[in-house]
Amino acid sequence: MVVATQKTAAESAYLEGFDAGADWLANERQKGFDAFAVTGLPHRRLEDWKWTDLRQLIGKAYPPARGGASGDVDALLANSPLRDIARARLVFVNGEYDASRSQAPASGDVEVTALSTATSALPIGETEADPIDGLNRAYVTDGAFIRIKAGSNVDAPLELVFIASSSTEATFTTRNVIVVEEGASATLFETYLGGDGAYVSNAVTEANVAKGARLDRVKLQMEALAAYHLSNLKADLGEQAKLQDYTLTTGAKATRQQGFITFNGKHADADVSGAYLLNEKQHVDTRLVVDHAVSHCTSRELFKCVMDDDARGIFQGKVIVRQDAQKTDGKQSSHGLLLSPRAEFDAKPELEIYADDVVCGHGATSGDLDDNLLFYLRARGIPESKAKSMLIAAFVAESFDDVANDAVRVVLNDLADGWLAAR
Repeated sequence: MVVATQKTAAESAYLEGFDAGADWLANERQKGFDAFAVTGLPHRRLEDWKWTDLRQLIGKAYPPARGGASGDVDALLANSPLRDIARARLVFVNGEYDASRSQAPASGDVEVTALSTATSALPIGETEADPIDGLNRAYVTDGAFIRIKAGSNVDAPLELVFIASSSTEATFTTRNVIVVEEGASATLFETYLGGDGAYVSNAVTEANVAKGARLDRVKLQMEALAAYHLSNLKADLGEQAKLQDYTLTTGAKATRQQGFITFNGKHADADVSGAYLLNEKQHVDTRLVVDHAVSHCTSRELFKCVMDDDARGIFQGKVIVRQDAQKTDGKQSSHGLLLSPRAEFDAKPELEIYADDVVCGHGATSGDLDDNLLFYLRARGIPESKAKSMLIAAFVAESFDDVANDAVRVVLNDLADGWLAAR
């Protein structure tokens, strides 16, 4: 028996606002719309979404939109913490490429194209049975296509800045396609900034890291505190490829961020880490799926999550080891620091192993500040508030260790210090 599900206001706005357009993305939009029309917004009856029911969280209509910037975009852009480190920048305002505020890479080893200005189809991956991906494909308006040419070492970081400046309640949808060709390496920053409005930001990044290539990616999620942030990272790693991925989350009312990492070549390596700094009633849910499809690969996942007031943090990590993926080394850990008796941290680590010659493990902890450490610092004349800040900063800083760029680590520490000072 088929049970009809009543559409929410948000779902109705998405279904009624669809327009495939006439550009090369029209076919992709149609595929995404067809997928989303079947799934709709996910709800708690789905195992992977039991802690983040988007049908309940997104209770009103946020119709798909693009452009129409309002507010002080330049002031928001000036707030990008990585602005002084990046040597090139692509700016997207309300889902639309802003050429006047962007600066193209100086190196000829980097090919950069906005999806909206591409004259031919670019390599977007196949549609997956994921609501965020389907919604993103259906309403994608713009994004970046970046190709790092084979054998090139691009030292200068490239920043993608996504700004939501409109006061209109709408959904802004962007998609990035990153191709790091054989033997190449690059550093990519993704920064998400927002004004004071309520909106939905839907962002997907696809990364194809070829044989012997390396991609260092740092994402800062600093959306408006009334916003919703939905994002996917989909990374395919070739033989001897290296992915270093870090995400710091401080913004948005509710966040659902997902990572799908697939090893397609032997001797590849992926380090995926991040941190939450949350207060009031913020809600952040991270789901990672690391698929060891071939042998002799290594993966590491580390998330340090700080929750204050009524904030809620969630980490769902799944490592899949296929039958032929012998000599796999996969480990994941998540740690929640609860600064309020009302704060909550939920962890769901999973190992799905079909091979027998592997080294895999997972761990999860949660709790408040260690009274013994706090006493140690106070016994040395440090005021209680300062001692607590030192312990919180040290807890979060462990997640910064794997970030390769020294200047980026300084920025991350400054952001953590600023959040603590604001408490």
